[in-house]
Amino acid sequence: MALSTQLQFYVARAEQARADAEAATLDNVRERCLRSYESWTMLAERAAKTERMRDAHAAGIAANAATNNSTSNNVAAEPPETTI
Repeated sequence: MALSTQLQFYVARAEQARADAEAATLDNVRERCLRSYESWTMLAERAAKTERMRDAHAAGIAANAATNNSTSNNVAAEPPETTI
């Protein structure tokens, strides 16, 4: 399951738990649904944080690759030194 799909799933489950809590007529059921809402929300927050960290890491790798490519291009463009 892709991370974005997980995030969407967690958010959907949190919203469903909140709706169930609002519709509950019994206190214990409402409390259970609210605990479920809190848990799903926490999972969604963790998934969002992981996604942001993954994107930042990928951007860092791309920046390093671009820097390495430009550095190696500059080195290759210089003629080799000759000694006699």
